[in-house]
Amino acid sequence: MADMFEHTPEVWTAAKLRDALSGLPDETPIHIGVADGPGDFAGYGEFVLVNAEPVELDPADDDTAPAGPEVQFTLFADAKAGAYHLDLD
Repeated sequence: MADMFEHTPEVWTAAKLRDALSGLPDETPIHIGVADGPGDFAGYGEFVLVNAEPVELDPADDDTAPAGPEVQFTLFADAKAGAYHLDLD
């Protein structure tokens, strides 16, 4: 049986993101490193930020979910510019 561990990353708020971006020139591209696994950035995948918008999620199917849909602000990433093989799957 595989070892289990609790993964509790610090989820950034809009204020923390604004603070991190303060002082950067407006034309600075934003790259996103996506972990290979929980907390594993040794072999991260590099993506670029392409969009950001509020996303409405379906409420959980349990009694603890708040009434109505949940809305969270989501950053969308895509592969960096370059030449890629067409994925026909």
